[in-house]
Amino acid sequence: MSTILLTGATSGLGRYVAFELVRAGHVVLAHGRDPGRTEQLVEELRTEGDAEGFVADLASLTQARELGAHVADAHPDLDVLINNAGVGAGAPGAGRELSVDGHELRLAVNYLAPVALTRALLPVLRANTPARIVNVGSVGQEPLDFDDVEFRRGYDGFAAYRRAKFALAAHTFALAEELAGTGVALNVLHPATFMDTAMVREGGVTPWSTVAEGAAGVLALATQDRGTGIYFDGTSPSRAHERAYDPEVRKRLTAVTDQLLAL
Repeated sequence: MSTILLTGATSGLGRYVAFELVRAGHVVLAHGRDPGRTEQLVEELRTEGDAEGFVADLASLTQARELGAHVADAHPDLDVLINNAGVGAGAPGAGRELSVDGHELRLAVNYLAPVALTRALLPVLRANTPARIVNVGSVGQEPLDFDDVEFRRGYDGFAAYRRAKFALAAHTFALAEELAGTGVALNVLHPATFMDTAMVREGGVTPWSTVAEGAAGVLALATQDRGTGIYFDGTSPSRAHERAYDPEVRKRLTAVTDQLLAL
């Protein structure tokens, strides 16, 4: 059985996945932003198995890094990371929002935070191979504008969401190549389209699928050997946006990411 850190575990897809994992006998380290909701979730999970809660606001890169440090210290046996936490496109017509670090919010939470958390946890994951990293992405992907990464011009919430998910996919492929041969597998998936979650409803979209449908792919990648550096549509290998595979795009993304994380 594995020790699994699951971000964004207090609602929606994350909550469903947390219960499935703990029922299967895994140790679930459940992350949430709200202390009360996280504590309540852990109490419920512990009626089914072994769980512990960790609180952090992933709109803060400092808190993302601190989460990684706390988990690594408390659970040196960690062997699976599921980067599930995220923010949606926002309400229709909503304006551009900033993280506490001054980054465009969707870029910060949906891309920069999982990169920072992954980097913080790589040493412990590499010490517990075979290990797995699962990035929850989206079929909705739009290449970044490297001249306007923070989306200061012509902002649109749905486009900002798609750009962050594109970056997450491209980063996944680049890091998977870097980690080849280390025993750490890294994949990204589109769990399901417009799942019945608060995030989807906030965007004014009628849900098309259930969180149970979306959970299948996440659970498979977290608990099974499904290769590395692959984009999945649910449980099936698929293709991300073609530019996410472009070496030059990935090179530029890595440079921009390092710059943003250093600010």
